[in-house]
Amino acid sequence: MKKLLLFFMALLTLVAATPAANAKRSIMELPPFERAVLIIKKFETLHKPKHWPYVGYGHQVQPGEPYRRGVQLTERQADALLRKDLRKFCALYSQYGKDSILLACLAYNCGPGVVNKSSVLKKLKSGNRDIFKSYTSHCRYKGKFHKQLHQRRIMEIMILFQK
Repeated sequence: MKKLLLFFMALLTLVAATPAANAKRSIMELPPFERAVLIIKKFETLHKPKHWPYVGYGHQVQPGEPYRRGVQLTERQADALLRKDLRKFCALYSQYGKDSILLACLAYNCGPGVVNKSSVLKKLKSGNRDIFKSYTSHCRYKGKFHKQLHQRRIMEIMILFQK
């Protein structure tokens, strides 16, 4: 019952966060990749120059990339960068089929190193699809439980995980 309630809460918050053109559509009508983009945008928000070395929707600037300190990306640039990063992570986990998008979302937020060592990946590798607790346990920031990260994980698994 609690999972169902959280799922509906997640749907309502995402529908409210979508642009007016898509507001009349259910998020579940969108392809999984587009759902993932909406979830990331909702929780990351567009980073400002004070968040350096993070730009766009949480992209961490790597050596050699053309982004400069003090310059904020436009929404269009940030969206393109988010999609590029998410595609890269989807490709990294493509062997997991329909679960690749869920793993990509986790990697986008935590990094592929965390995902590769996670119990979520170990369970999926072994064919165990009972990953709710493992997935939603990735909600710590600087060692402490973070309520918003927990909400994000619940939303991701409820909207992106296909049994």
